[in-house]
Amino acid sequence: LVTDGLPATALSLNPPDLDVMFRPPRDSKDPLINGWVFFRYLIIGLYVGCATVSASVWWFMVSFEGPQLSYYQLTHHLHCLKDTANFAGVNCDIFTSAKPMTLALSVLVVIEMLNAINSLSENQSLLRMPPWKNIYLVLAVALSMVLHFAIMYIPIAAKIFQITTLTSYEWSAVMKLSIPVLLIDETCKF
Repeated sequence: LVTDGLPATALSLNPPDLDVMFRPPRDSKDPLINGWVFFRYLIIGLYVGCATVSASVWWFMVSFEGPQLSYYQLTHHLHCLKDTANFAGVNCDIFTSAKPMTLALSVLVVIEMLNAINSLSENQSLLRMPPWKNIYLVLAVALSMVLHFAIMYIPIAAKIFQITTLTSYEWSAVMKLSIPVLLIDETCKF
């Protein structure tokens, strides 16, 4: 809530679209969210959900810094203590690690910041309407990221929020999972 509030407020200070005077007025009977806008929201929402879950799965199964579990082990983690044959060599405490939750949270925060930037215009690309057109949004996104870093890297805050620090390798994965949301929404604008 803290990281979304500032960008949402800053979006209220957006300048008008560059082509707003060249478009005919919207019919008063048209819905605010038409089929195309609903489709865009659906696609972005599906990507956000998949990317967030993928961050945790990546750490559990792929990351060389994670436990490198099999799909079976990850999907049957509640059987870890009982099923010693399939969980040989796996420390069952790994399933309570703060790392996958931190990765998922970080992907979610970064995606929401990128979505805020992408919301500068509903129909115009960031190439035509760049983020610095709303300096308040840029500052709000920067402050939100500082707050996110603070809860991760200040030990007492990390303990309160039950998260942990990320390595540069893990931040690279966060960015690789987050940046495609920009490309998806930019593609939908054309």
